[in-house]
Amino acid sequence: MPAPFPFEALLNFGYLSIMLLVGVTLRAKIGFFQRYLIPSCLTGGVLGLILIHLGLIPASVPLLETFAYHFFNISFISVGLTRDEEQADQAGRRKEYFKGSIWMALIQGVTFPLQAIIGGLFVIIYGWLGRKLFPTFGFFGPLGFNEGPGQALSMGKVWEGLGFENAASIGLTFATMGIAFALLVGVPLVNWGLRKGLATHGRKTLPPDLLSGLIPEHQQKEPAGHLTLHGANVDTLAFQAALIGLVYVLTYLLEIGLTPLLPPDVAATLWGFFFILGMVVAMIVRWVMKRFGAERLIDAGVQRRVTGWSVDFLIVSTVMAIKLVVVWAYIVPITVIGLIIGVLSTAVVVYLGRRLANYNLERMVAIFGVVTGTVSNGLLLLRIVDPEFKTPVAVEIGIMNVLVAPFILAGMVLVNAPVWWQWSVGLTVLVFVGLMSVALVLLKVFKLWGRPRF
Repeated sequence: MPAPFPFEALLNFGYLSIMLLVGVTLRAKIGFFQRYLIPSCLTGGVLGLILIHLGLIPASVPLLETFAYHFFNISFISVGLTRDEEQADQAGRRKEYFKGSIWMALIQGVTFPLQAIIGGLFVIIYGWLGRKLFPTFGFFGPLGFNEGPGQALSMGKVWEGLGFENAASIGLTFATMGIAFALLVGVPLVNWGLRKGLATHGRKTLPPDLLSGLIPEHQQKEPAGHLTLHGANVDTLAFQAALIGLVYVLTYLLEIGLTPLLPPDVAATLWGFFFILGMVVAMIVRWVMKRFGAERLIDAGVQRRVTGWSVDFLIVSTVMAIKLVVVWAYIVPITVIGLIIGVLSTAVVVYLGRRLANYNLERMVAIFGVVTGTVSNGLLLLRIVDPEFKTPVAVEIGIMNVLVAPFILAGMVLVNAPVWWQWSVGLTVLVFVGLMSVALVLLKVFKLWGRPRF
């Protein structure tokens, strides 16, 4: 007898959940995953990918892509709704943090164009060898490494509508390579810095909970959030989720309203920017609530848990949605572009990180995690060298996300230039060279590029 209701969506969510739980178990039991601090979501995603292609999990790849796209949007909406009380308390100290924040923003301003230049040049050279790739193929380098799986997926789905076959799966592959690079290279980089005594608050051993991923039974637990509404009325988590739903609908209506006002090519890519619009709308909703004295109902702790939840499921679904047949068909360009981007990004971060006046290791490993994986990877690497966040670097990452906006927005426009304005890949690469040059000049202007300190 058939089920009375559709189950496919929730069954696919169940598969994601099972893989995440398997990842948690493997992290708690196996030394390799602990040694490199491999997050459970990545381990579970890789295992799920294998099981799907062995036919042992009947998951729907289109549904997994859909989940990943919406988890990505939810994570940014949740960030926009979050009342950042800690940073508000630090407002008077932001001048002290400015140099660190602007340095990390400019490093991202250097590496995003650098990764795009590498990808673009490979597409040009591959074309000379008689193997034509879609013009934006190489720009998955910065989208996957610098921006992460959500942006690589959302832009990939948009490009598929413009003729780039299997773009989403290719983008997800680049993003997965980036996260793996952030950890498999980032953790040894951290250990190297600790051995050289570069950490301001360094430690020789890592705590068991960081290694296993499980907090011991008798260890004091951090609160996940606070109740802002009475349970007899509505659960606080339900209220926080309802705010996200409100923002989602408002953002959707905004997208629908903007589409007829834009040129067709630009309108076609607008859905790839849903996360940015969602975050802006979320900030407007929070501002309106503040004006009416209701912002206190938004609990920062619960919203951060929503952000973390959505990112974990985003990465599981991202990896499981990769089509290995597509990856194999493009194994040479994906591997070559990914490895060159990873190596050169590491070299740039270490070269410029050695020239900072203070907090060299902390800032260097934090931004390395960001420009090869995600902000979460950057914070994870930072936590190894600064376990209690005694340095200002954790706050600087938050400020950096604001300061880097001009470079990221410019980069996001430029990766679409070949499909929006029919620019050649060569012209787009030249403009990226100019954008990278601006960031390098600003490093000199702000006196953040001096002599080596170690």
